[in-house]
Order: sequence, then C-alpha cells, then structure tokens
Amino acid sequence: MEKKTYRNMFAQAGIPEEKIRKRLEEVKYTFFYDPEKKVYFPVGDDMAYICDTGNNDARTEGMSYGMMMCVQLDMKEEFDRIWKWAKTYMWMSEGENEGYFAWSCATDGSKNAYGPAPDGEEFFAMALFFASHRWGDGEGIFAYSTEAKEILRACLHKGQNGRPGTPMWNLDNHQILFVPGIDFTDPSYHLPHFYELFALWAYEEDRAFWKEAARASREYLAVACHPETGFSAEYAEFDGSPMSRPLPWTTDRHDWFFSDAYRTAANIGLDYEWFGVDLGQRAAADRIQKFLLANLHSGEYHIWETDGRIAQTGVLHPLGIPATVAQASLAAKEPQAMEWVKAFFEMPMRDGVRRYYDNCLYVFAYLALSGNYRIW
Repeated sequence: MEKKTYRNMFAQAGIPEEKIRKRLEEVKYTFFYDPEKKVYFPVGDDMAYICDTGNNDARTEGMSYGMMMCVQLDMKEEFDRIWKWAKTYMWMSEGENEGYFAWSCATDGSKNAYGPAPDGEEFFAMALFFASHRWGDGEGIFAYSTEAKEILRACLHKGQNGRPGTPMWNLDNHQILFVPGIDFTDPSYHLPHFYELFALWAYEEDRAFWKEAARASREYLAVACHPETGFSAEYAEFDGSPMSRPLPWTTDRHDWFFSDAYRTAANIGLDYEWFGVDLGQRAAADRIQKFLLANLHSGEYHIWETDGRIAQTGVLHPLGIPATVAQASLAAKEPQAMEWVKAFFEMPMRDGVRRYYDNCLYVFAYLALSGNYRIW
C-alpha cells in the first residue's frame, strides 16, 4: 500500500505536540500499568489477559482490543503475552466452534462459554496482520500472518468441506453476524476498513468476498444509523432497522442506542480516515455530534431510542459515548467536530469497577485522533 499520512486532530485543534505526546504516554500507562486503573494483567513469564473489570472475566473483545492497542503502540512483549493467553485458553480446537475463540473466560483461563463473538475474531485477525507487517512473523502461534489468515478462513468456511459449524458472515449479503448462525447483525461489528485490508492479505480465494464486504458494510451503516440522530441500535436486522425480536438467551433490550452501539460512530470515523470512501455512512458522524452537543456540554448521557427519545436516564458507560463520538470527527464535516475533539482531550480516563469498556473506547479514540491508529 502507498504510505499514508494520518491526521492529528488534537494538533489541528491547537493543542501543542508535546502535550499530545505526554498525554499519550499517560493513557498507555493508565491502561496497561497503573496499579489502580490498569486492565492488563500479566500471568507467569509469557502470558497476560485484559480483564473486563465490570464482569471479572477476559473477553475476546478486550483481548483483541488489547492486541490492537499494543501493535499501534509498538508493545511487542505485551502483544505476544495477550495473544498466547488467548490462543492457550480461548481458542477452540474441536467441536462445533473449532477454529473460533470462546468469547468469555474466567481469569484463570477456564471457559465461561463455548461460543464465539465475531468482533473478537475480526480484531484478532487485523491485529495479527499488523503485527506481521510491523515486527515480522515468528514461529508457531507467532507466525502472525498465518494465524490471521486461518482465523479468516474459519470465519467464512465453517460448514464447508466437512468442517463443522457455521460462518461468522452471511455469505449472501456479506454482513457480519451477531453470532454464527444467527439471522441478524450488530452495526458496531461492521468494520469496512478492516475488510479492505483483508481483501489484500487474506487467502487469495477469500479476497473478493472481503472487498465486497467492505462495500456492503458501508452501505449498511448508512441505513443502520438513524437519519436524524445518527444513532444505531445494538442489534439490527439486515436492512438496518433495530432488532427487537425476542431472543432465547436474554430478556434484555438491544434495539436501542446502548453499549455496543457507541462503537459504530467511531468505526465510521476510522474507516473514513483510512480509506476516504463515503457510501452514505459519513453523514452519521455529523448527525450524532450535532444531536449530542448539548450533552457534551452538560456531561449528562442517557440510554436513547435510536430516534432520540430518552429510554432511561443515566448510562452504564458515560465516557464511552463522548470518546466514540469524538472519534467520529475523523469523518465529520461540520464545525462542531472540533468541539468534540477539544473536549475529549480534557477528559480523564475512567476509574472504578466499570473502567474496562470506557477506557478501551477512550484509548482507541485517543490513538485515532492523535494520528496513531494506523495501517501497518
């Protein structure tokens, strides 16, 4: 690929470069090493896990996020530790989900579940490709590029040629599934900027699929984000409408703008920064920033219906919303984007038991807005 220049929106907002660099080091220390606030925990001589402190477990979401952060920050030892823990305890070598990763494990490595969550697999694969290109392939599980390609092969080819299980993507409409075999999706799982790169680096037989998936996901995000608020639902139908059908494993709602859904605007921002392709999805960045501008100033966030009605006052992840909406500035056209960027820079990371998810989103937003979330 051609060498790319990445925008530093903090610098564009007038923040001095030295202050930006110093804050990046503080963010890294807080997430990985601060005794009171870290979520990264080494195990023995060569493994580590990222802890979801609100649920006291390790999830493929957080493990793969941690690997992506490490490759962006040039932290090879920490990357390898997280990857070895994931491959040792989370990866499934047999059964219906052979080739996938158990989405949740206890911190001792025992599996809490034997099903996967596809956002983990796509982040694992992308982080591994970047590690291969930044540091070079090693041996065994550290042959990063081979590991990435095998993950993607499983995602598309389960159920074929005698292989058990079902794919993580709908092979007809090219949309990622909430879980394998289900008939709906999660808008925040749609990462067209990853699929563009999978189309270059996956096994050759799958590259055309990934190229089409990038197009399909951008078109999907354009309709999954509400035309006035820019909000997406946590779970959504293949046509983009919120998924409100009853589910056998939960009575919780997932058809509103809540935890998972915060990531959608951030993903739109990073995709546009990396590839500059707009199939209608970019407008959601301006809509969500405009709709929530008063909340940015007040600091009050809620659980909203996708049309903007307040469903419940208060919110579980109050930092996750401004972090992801600030990251959407990478795709925004309107002047209020800089208000979000400046305000986000002044926000402290979260402490306390619920710090994990908010701080994951915070780190990604800081990397992206400082020009440090890059294609490797």
